[in-house]
Amino acid sequence: MPAPLFLPLAIDLPVRRRLGVFTAADLTASGIGKVETAAAVRAGTWVRLRPGVFVTAADLAEVTRTSRRPGLDALAVMASLDRPSAVFSGATAAWIWGLPGPRSSTDVVQLTDPHRWRRGTGWLMTRATLPDEDVVVRGAYRVTTAARTLVDVARIWPEVHAVAAVDAALLRRLTSREELAAVLARQCFVPGVPRAVRAVALADGRAESWLETCGRLTFAALGLPRFVPQVELWVDGTLLKVVDGWYPEAALAIEFDGRIKYQRPRYGRTPDEELWREKRAEDHLRSLGVRFVRVAAEDLNGGRDALERQVRRSLETPGPTVRDFQEIPRVEGRFRGEDTGDDGWLPRADDRIVVPGLTHPRRG
Repeated sequence: MPAPLFLPLAIDLPVRRRLGVFTAADLTASGIGKVETAAAVRAGTWVRLRPGVFVTAADLAEVTRTSRRPGLDALAVMASLDRPSAVFSGATAAWIWGLPGPRSSTDVVQLTDPHRWRRGTGWLMTRATLPDEDVVVRGAYRVTTAARTLVDVARIWPEVHAVAAVDAALLRRLTSREELAAVLARQCFVPGVPRAVRAVALADGRAESWLETCGRLTFAALGLPRFVPQVELWVDGTLLKVVDGWYPEAALAIEFDGRIKYQRPRYGRTPDEELWREKRAEDHLRSLGVRFVRVAAEDLNGGRDALERQVRRSLETPGPTVRDFQEIPRVEGRFRGEDTGDDGWLPRADDRIVVPGLTHPRRG
């Protein structure tokens, strides 16, 4: 059995910065011909992603393990097209920025080119104006800015997904309302822009999850009074809880509960510890007159009528006149997640070996 063909160092180091993608041109420049390449593919050492575009089987496994296949497919398409004027856009750009979107949104790699429209297997390149201020480089990706990306996806995505993406970008300070307004002004004659205008207007920027955005929009659609997002509840100088929504007069807290909060708690706590900590804080606040309505995803779908009745019934009872707790609304949201987007860098086991000048600032 022939020995596996390893990538030359001149190729291996640069491909770390683009999820392991390398091309036939890269191989030719290093003296590796078609016969060796074909043998490596047959042996399963390398995987052909597209004609003339490859990745090692080990890197593909790592990309799959870290749920970054959309980025790999995007970089493979860009490498095969070899168009310097094209940039990643739309849902692909939203994925690169780490923004929430419909589950099927990354099935097709989306690009924009100011000179040409093309379509191929698994990708779509739209012809559209690309001002310099709408394009940035994020690691391995040449991509539309967060503001341009949001406007592009908000023109076609369902309202909840579009508003959730804007909420997430504002929360993480990826863009600002001023930048969004500037893009909307430049795109004022583009089809679908009125939908993007409405999505930006509905965004708050304090919602910490897709469920919170969906809940806020659902409450409004049901005609329920608007709650105050992200309110800190303090007792005796201690911050006990930050509630997702707050009705001051009724001292009613709204909590939008996703299972991920308890399945993967923060700060090294176990799920049991997270649940116990939450219960203790909530019990303390209840003893002071604070009431809670917990909202799960199913309540925002088939359970809307029951949810509306519960909230309206809870709002009929006023909160305590004398309050032994302090309520402080947050002016700005605070991002507590870990998904900061993707820059194309591929961590590997041997990244622990420090090579001067080659360590990555975030994952090296």
